[in-house]
Amino acid sequence: MFRFAANLNMLFGEYAFRDRFAAARHAGFSAVELLHPYAEPVEHLKHWLSESRLQCVLINTPFAPEGGDVGCAAIAGRERDFLRKIHLALSYARALDVPTIHVMAGDAKADIRNTEAFIANLKKAGAEAAELGITLTIEPLNARDRPNYFLRTNDQAAEILDAVGLDNVRLQFDVYHTQITEGDLTRRIERHAHRFGHVQIAGVPLRDEPDRGEINIASVLNTLAFTSYDGFIGCEYRPRGRTEEGLGWMEPYRLQAVERI
Repeated sequence: MFRFAANLNMLFGEYAFRDRFAAARHAGFSAVELLHPYAEPVEHLKHWLSESRLQCVLINTPFAPEGGDVGCAAIAGRERDFLRKIHLALSYARALDVPTIHVMAGDAKADIRNTEAFIANLKKAGAEAAELGITLTIEPLNARDRPNYFLRTNDQAAEILDAVGLDNVRLQFDVYHTQITEGDLTRRIERHAHRFGHVQIAGVPLRDEPDRGEINIASVLNTLAFTSYDGFIGCEYRPRGRTEEGLGWMEPYRLQAVERI
């Protein structure tokens, strides 16, 4: 069985942001993801999490939610910008007790110079994060949604992780992005599961609930179970209707439902 985390930037959009925490708890979640927490004072987020008895298990490094800047970890020449972003992310993670930070690579060509910059940035940031007990992840994004993004495939990410060589710098495996770019989900999971630091799911092609479309969610989760992955699975999708009405797909796989309030 699995532990699911509600992505509050996509789920429960029918509520004001501050009310999504209580809504997630009431729907049975014990954990959440926050893609871009920096629009809110950390004190507010800490209060909303505590009040709803939720754990935030993932945040991203700062990026522009409406496009433009999607990170800079893999952009040679922007090392100082990256340090500012990772230090802000680490400060939020410490304050909110977040165990994992997704490091956004940015829009850049996958050439030698940018690859070397990415590796060097991850080594430096990973060492700082390790001192705080925090895991960093990198995530390939598909070309349809992010046409210029540096990191495209799980094999490319694996090569970078091997070069970084830190136990706390890991792969964020996104079923949605992987299916669009690479397919062959079972073999991708089996090949890279030992590198997983976090997993996310959504339906393909619409990025809605994973119970329709190209993905057989039962098969994907069964494969994950055989790899002994025991981390959180982020529900990073856009509901077709009201969020609560579309959560039925989850019930056969949920570790346990928390007490509803």
